[in-house]
Amino acid sequence: MSAPLVLPSHFQQTDAWRPTRYLSPPQPPPVDPTFAREQEIAQQRLNAEGRAVRKVKPRRTVDFNGELSKMLLLKKVRPSTGYLPYLRPAPPYIIDLLPPKAYVDNPTTSVCTKFVHTSTNKVRCPVNVVAWTPEGRRLLTGSQSGEFTLWNGLTFNFETILQAHDTAVRAFAWSHSGGYLISSDTNGNIKYFQSNMNNLAVWQGHREAVRGVSFSPDDSRFATGADDSVIKLWSFEEMREERVLTGHGWDVKCVDWHPTKGLIVSGSKDNSVKFWDPRTATCLSTLHQHKNTVQSCLWNPSGDFVATASRDQTIRVFDIRVMKEIQIFKGHKKEVCSLAWHPIHHELLASGGSEGAIYHWLVESPNPIAQLDEAHDSNVWTLAWHPLGHILCSGSNDHTTRFWCRDRPGEETTVMGEKPPVAGQESTEEQDDFVPGFNYQAQGGIGAQNGGFDQDGPGGAYGSAGQVSWTNGAPNGVDDFIPGLGGRTEAALEAAKSERAPLPSQEDMQINPHFAPRDGGYGPRGGGGPGYGRDGGYGGRDGHRDGGYRGRDGGYGGQDGGYREGRGRGRGRGRGRWNN
Repeated sequence: MSAPLVLPSHFQQTDAWRPTRYLSPPQPPPVDPTFAREQEIAQQRLNAEGRAVRKVKPRRTVDFNGELSKMLLLKKVRPSTGYLPYLRPAPPYIIDLLPPKAYVDNPTTSVCTKFVHTSTNKVRCPVNVVAWTPEGRRLLTGSQSGEFTLWNGLTFNFETILQAHDTAVRAFAWSHSGGYLISSDTNGNIKYFQSNMNNLAVWQGHREAVRGVSFSPDDSRFATGADDSVIKLWSFEEMREERVLTGHGWDVKCVDWHPTKGLIVSGSKDNSVKFWDPRTATCLSTLHQHKNTVQSCLWNPSGDFVATASRDQTIRVFDIRVMKEIQIFKGHKKEVCSLAWHPIHHELLASGGSEGAIYHWLVESPNPIAQLDEAHDSNVWTLAWHPLGHILCSGSNDHTTRFWCRDRPGEETTVMGEKPPVAGQESTEEQDDFVPGFNYQAQGGIGAQNGGFDQDGPGGAYGSAGQVSWTNGAPNGVDDFIPGLGGRTEAALEAAKSERAPLPSQEDMQINPHFAPRDGGYGPRGGGGPGYGRDGGYGGRDGHRDGGYRGRDGGYGGQDGGYREGRGRGRGRGRGRWNN
């Protein structure tokens, strides 16, 4: 037997096999950048604690600078004095849209029925009065809480807020010069403010709420009307009472000084409209056409007409040159709360009613030329036109301030106007209380949206919205999901029926009559072991002890049962029973 062949060491080292590829240990495949980004966004949404991930999108704006520039240019290059560019019904021709001042002979071009924006304070309360600043750059609102809020006039976003009064703001008015603001409140206090909102003076002018404030044409005096049934004339510089106008038999709800003459009009709860001479403090005439409280009275900018709105659901227009009623507007389904004359077209009038509607009227026609039947959810307390006349602002008892603009070329127009978004269904840009990633608002009992009896936001007195996880368009663990509302198909419903947990045995039910399995709930912590309430409501974590009692009123209980009406965070649900 021959010996094995032994090669020299240098041959062994040369011929030894060494790997040349895949030298590093195996690695997982690289992560797709798109998938990684989606995972990151999902994690951010999970960590958002029920708050919306705000979308980055441009804010809707109504910029009048381009219109003014176009009009100034046309004044220099137009072939004739009456020339106006023809507005073709196409979006590219929006550059030919001019301010309302250019269409003096056509007031219908200034009807504002297109919804633009809804502005709401964080502390929600009714908006009693709104007014544009004299230059039109901002909107000032006065609320039931006594706060002044300034909103941007182009983008309509919040700018600043200040506590101007201790009680509800009832009225305010800018001087004709634009340098000063006078405001009044429920306690009868009157305050002076500069244009930068610096408070100059305050005193009590009436014993009760001051409902109206109006400047004289030269700003040297102003008139106030209050619930103590009197109208007072004041010296603006001296803050001194000069005249007291008595004659109304009940609360004075509105007062307005003629824009150019020494004449004052007032409306009262005694259903009458009175005209006053401020020099002699005497009543010149009394009108008794209305059958209920006169809520608002307002001179048009030319001073020829005065409009009055009443709780008898009518608006009446009087021509003081002949001292005669020339028009009566009927259309509101409830009492009329507010009026606003257009600053350019003196025959165009806007009105707001208690049903939340806004109507546009022309003096020569008894029928509205446009109407917004669902402009607000409650009383429209106040209306204000922009000084240029291209935007209408409305303040309401539903805690919102809304902006309306003219229709633009190429946009679909309708006499009914554009319906604003329903409360609670606005774009996610302004939602802070929905479950992120699922476009669904969690309803953690009554406390999810209306957390307390007197609070309207989440996180109220009885808890906030609970988080709900969704699978295939329905909440986890829900077998009785309503078809058509969450995208769940009939096949998915049949599959869910087959996956239901078996009923407890008779032995288990005899041993524990309040049987409630722990895996039947869903909520922030996987639910608990609640039982059904007496009227079908869901109980809390303790099931047999608290489930029926706290679910008795039909509300959902939370992790700890919540309050007696079921107000609490999240929902707990199980298949337990309650034996009476």
